[in-house]
Amino acid sequence: MSDTTPDKHFLNYKQAEKKALEIVAAMKGAGTTKVDIELALLVAVFELHKDTVPAATIAAVIQGHLKQLVPHYAPKTPGGKQA
Repeated sequence: MSDTTPDKHFLNYKQAEKKALEIVAAMKGAGTTKVDIELALLVAVFELHKDTVPAATIAAVIQGHLKQLVPHYAPKTPGGKQA
């Protein structure tokens, strides 16, 4: 399996997701407010991209990711479909 396979990308994503959730847990444990945590995580995304694309593009990337994530967090009906 090469490093460019979808499975490898998914594993890389899951490792990054795990680290991000650990960071959130640490911030919550330190008494940081939800708003401060949310803003800090968004700032991290802007910092990740700031030297490569304009801020408006970064915001559009975030919005695109949110459109993909929302269905996974939407309440499900007993039949397994979104409410």
